[in-house]
Amino acid sequence: MVAVTDDSFFPFLRGFFKGADFQVYQLAGDASNRRYFRVIKDQQSWVLMVWEPFNPEGYPFLSVLNHFAKHKICVPQVISMSPKDGLVLLEDLGDLTLERKFWEAQSPDSSMDFYKQAVDEIIKIHFIATRDRTDCTAFKVKFDTEKFLWEMNYGKDNLLSGLCKFEFSEKMNLEITKVFTDICSRLDEEPKFIVHRDYHSRNLMIKFNEMRVIDFQDARLGPVQYDLVSLFRDSYVNMPEEMAAKLMDYYLEKAMPFLPANISRTYFEEIYELQSIQRCFKACGSFASFLQLRNDKRYLKYLPQTLKRVLKSLGQFSEYKLFADILIDSGALEKKFESL
Repeated sequence: MVAVTDDSFFPFLRGFFKGADFQVYQLAGDASNRRYFRVIKDQQSWVLMVWEPFNPEGYPFLSVLNHFAKHKICVPQVISMSPKDGLVLLEDLGDLTLERKFWEAQSPDSSMDFYKQAVDEIIKIHFIATRDRTDCTAFKVKFDTEKFLWEMNYGKDNLLSGLCKFEFSEKMNLEITKVFTDICSRLDEEPKFIVHRDYHSRNLMIKFNEMRVIDFQDARLGPVQYDLVSLFRDSYVNMPEEMAAKLMDYYLEKAMPFLPANISRTYFEEIYELQSIQRCFKACGSFASFLQLRNDKRYLKYLPQTLKRVLKSLGQFSEYKLFADILIDSGALEKKFESL
């Protein structure tokens, strides 16, 4: 890890530390344009988030963080900020993600208690935070047919047309758009709660054995199944189906008092499978776009497993056979993405 010695944010840090010596190290980036740095002084450390200048009033990162913290959702504490410079100094949550805990465990079940903690946090987000309708940016944006459809077309454009070079005829374009629209319209009809939007194992940190939630600034209203797919069918881990089923039981046990009384377990899981098609295909589009837009190959290795999940869920909906056929015909399921 190489120390950063000169950057535009140093005046902000010198002001915060009142001239005392400190060291700065850049952290590995995520899939966004944000940059993160670990700042160390004596035996203490902080994380500096560097992004674009912002207005604290209505800034999604702060708005959602404060709303979540109000309802005891475990998010990092804001220590200081410089809005005009796009800087936020945060509590350091360390480097232990839920993803790392999963892979380091002797067996998947060894990480079960931490996944239950993750479910505990998402219950608070879905239901406790949603119940409080005070001002929060999460209430001003939502997953609707248009947004879901944009995400699916992102997968089509970046993965199928982009990486796989699959050519859609005009007729096929019309037919797949009809399939996508039907999937997205059905999801749009579901009850809407605050969803994190990116609730996977890399956005869940473990500090002192306590689950902490990050990367929440895109929270919005949508079906709860969106976050459950993100967590239980996470592209970054290979969670066994038995473990996912146990966690679904755990979630539903806690969620049933908040969900509409007429929603059966069978119907809930049907929507979960439908959401798996949409959410996992969107993830494939993101992984493909990182190569297309910035020549970042790190995420290509997650495509095969995620595509298989899309195809498996599609198998439960005969009316969407066209989509399954296109995935097969495009060669996406057999392509050696890592060799690109």
